[in-house]
Formats: sequence, structure tokens, C-alpha cells
Amino acid sequence: MSNANLQPATLRGSGRLWAWLSNDDRYSQAPTGRVDAVDWLRAVPFWLFHLACLGVFWTGASAAAVVFALAAYWIRMFFVTAFYHRYFSHRAYTASRPMQFLFAVLGCTAGQRGPLWWAAHHRLHHGQADTPGDPHSPAQKGILHAHTLWFLTRSSFSAPRRYVKDWLRYPELVMLERFDWLPFVLYGVLCYGLGEWLGASWGTDGEQFLVWGFFVSTTVLYHATYTINSLAHRYGTRRFDTADD
Repeated sequence: MSNANLQPATLRGSGRLWAWLSNDDRYSQAPTGRVDAVDWLRAVPFWLFHLACLGVFWTGASAAAVVFALAAYWIRMFFVTAFYHRYFSHRAYTASRPMQFLFAVLGCTAGQRGPLWWAAHHRLHHGQADTPGDPHSPAQKGILHAHTLWFLTRSSFSAPRRYVKDWLRYPELVMLERFDWLPFVLYGVLCYGLGEWLGASWGTDGEQFLVWGFFVSTTVLYHATYTINSLAHRYGTRRFDTADD
């Protein structure tokens, strides 16, 4: 999950941008302020993604686009919960190596970073739940930070490798982790292409499927997932007598 050919001195301008896109750990080591502050280089595209949802006022809606958005939400939520959470984080079941890689690729279409990054932070969270070491505890830095800001900080950019040593022995997973955004982008291309293919016969087009199936569906998926870290750790009851929330 690092690029050995990228020297620290080049982590400026295009070099820093490439370090971000290739998930090079040295991106988070660049001298650009506090490591626990929001990294605006990554935050701005994230918020622009939300603004793109306003495209529904330009493309309009159709039954096909809305149904596709709902299906895309449900399917990719399954990818996150069944693959990223149950498989890569908790190893709740076993799978062959080819299926394991397929799980990883499909999970990336949710736009929530790679499976190793996701699993590492989730395992860290379980190990230090609601303590200062928890990366997203509302008890420590508030609901907003736990909900969405924590993963936009430089301190959370890299995956704590000590928590995913079991997965680092698979080179295909390590390579996918470097470019975890690629399946996500390809999913967006698929949305547009599917809308164009269905076309007027379904009362839709590529732009409409892109906005509803990619931007709207993903944004809803984002915040549905984030509520587990924020609201679910602030409200509700504990079934067991533990020190966390």
C-alpha cells in the first residue's frame, strides 16, 4: 500500500496528488499542518460529490432510474456489510482466493476506500472502542467527526497495517488497495452506459442513470453506513456491561 519509487521530496504538487491516488502512506506524512485536521485536498471532491446529487433537477426522474438507484444502494450495502465487514474485518466465513478478490473489487464499488483500509480501521475501532484511540468515536470528538470527518483527516489516510497482517500476504489485495477508486469509477461509467443502452424505450438516458445510480445512490449509501459510527454509538442501549458506548 505504498509506492517505494516515490521519494518524500516529491510529495508536493503533482507528486502529492499521485501519492493520494495511489494510497501511498507518505501522503499523510507531508508537512501540511495537523494530522488530525481535515485534509481539504480530499474533502473538496467528497463534498462536490454530494452537490452532484442536485443533478436530479437537471436530468429529472424516471421509474427506471429510481428503481436502479434503490437496487444499487441495496446491492452495494450488501457488499459493504457482507464483504468489507463480515469477511475482511471479522473473517466470519471463508472463501476461495478468487472469490476473495471478487469480494474486494465489488466492495470497492461502494466508494469507501479499499477492503484493507476498511478492515484495519474497523478492527482498530473494536480494539479501542470509544477511547481516545478510537478513530471514530462520538464520545471523543462529537457526532459530526464520527459520522464523516474522521476519514478525511491525514491521520486516518493510511491503513494501520498491524491490524491487517493476515491480508497483506495477498499481493492482489495490496495492489487493489493502491487503486481502490478504480472499481468505483468504473461503476460510474457502467451507470452511464446502462442508461444510454436502456434509452428512450425505458424513459431514461445515461445522464439520468449516472446521477441517480451513481451520485444519489452512493451518497445515501455513504450516510447510511456512517450512522453506525455516529448515531448508533450515541443513542440506544447496551446489551452487555462494557466500558464502551
